[in-house]
Amino acid sequence: QVQLVESGGGLVQPGGSLRLSCVGSGRIFTLWRWYRQAPGRQRELVAVIHSGGITNYADSVKGRFTISRDNAKNSVYLQMNSLKPEDTAVYYCNGEYLSVNTWGQGTQVTVSE
Repeated sequence: QVQLVESGGGLVQPGGSLRLSCVGSGRIFTLWRWYRQAPGRQRELVAVIHSGGITNYADSVKGRFTISRDNAKNSVYLQMNSLKPEDTAVYYCNGEYLSVNTWGQGTQVTVSE
């Protein structure tokens, strides 16, 4: 069974940090993405990491978020620093292999006092 399992979400104060993890099983993923969806808004792409390690970020998170991968563990991570209330959302990891996408179940991140 192909699946992605996320962890690391939670409640954090503004300015704080969280690290999200996503572990894949059943398939080796070559391209990883993190998306997020806030209440009443469309899902948006946050960060991408390609098989060669090249990364891309949404303008809203550049300089604050870092995506990384561990190929040996078939995993991707999202280090989130200097968190803001507008970062509150459900975060989803997405793994791609030969144009087939697999989604995780999502993990809630809430940034609030």
